[in-house]
Amino acid sequence: MKSIIYSMTVAGLMVAGSAMATDMPPLAKSNGCTACHSIDHKIVGPAWMDVSKKYKGVAGAEAKLIAKVSKGGGGVWGQVPMPGMDPAGKKQGDIKKLVEFVLSLDK
Repeated sequence: MKSIIYSMTVAGLMVAGSAMATDMPPLAKSNGCTACHSIDHKIVGPAWMDVSKKYKGVAGAEAKLIAKVSKGGGGVWGQVPMPGMDPAGKKQGDIKKLVEFVLSLDK
């Protein structure tokens, strides 16, 4: 009986993990964000849920993150720098949507 309950629990967690992975916005996939980020666990860059928690309640967080995603940077989450997604400033609408999504994860 315990093995059945354990199997059901593991299966449920796997489904929940799969559901979380499918919730990644298409913009994140099409812009290569998923190579380094996931919603709920660190890959190369931080999990987006951790970013959301870190910046929750921080004044100007959205603008700060839009600038960071646009230009890139490093040192906040480790040694590997994040390349800029839009150094020329042509994708600001997409970046704003992604940042809003990231910040919404801790609500």
